[in-house]
Amino acid sequence: MAEETIFSKIIRREIPADVIYQDELVTAFRDIAPQAPSHILIVPNTLIPTVNDVKPEHEMALGRMMTVAAKIAEQEGLAEEGYRLIVNCNRHAGQEVYHLHMHLLGGQALGPMLTRKGL
Repeated sequence: MAEETIFSKIIRREIPADVIYQDELVTAFRDIAPQAPSHILIVPNTLIPTVNDVKPEHEMALGRMMTVAAKIAEQEGLAEEGYRLIVNCNRHAGQEVYHLHMHLLGGQALGPMLTRKGL
């Protein structure tokens, strides 16, 4: 079994967080160190350490993460101008908490993430 994370404790409301959405599959809360005016984390309520650990039985929660992201983007006033969704997998990608999570960033122009020569 995977180790418990700080996100597990937020999901169970054992530690304080600015939770803006929660249902039986996912929880969304504001990041404590925002990288944009709106920076929200959307996590499955089931502990999945990384994308590499995703199984077919997780598909419903992962799909819900996407629909919740769209709903929150609308509520935050980000949908029309745009927003970014990021999922990091493991150390080289910058994953710090090993509980799969999606970052929803918006509220300002974010610019390109990566540039490739010739594109």
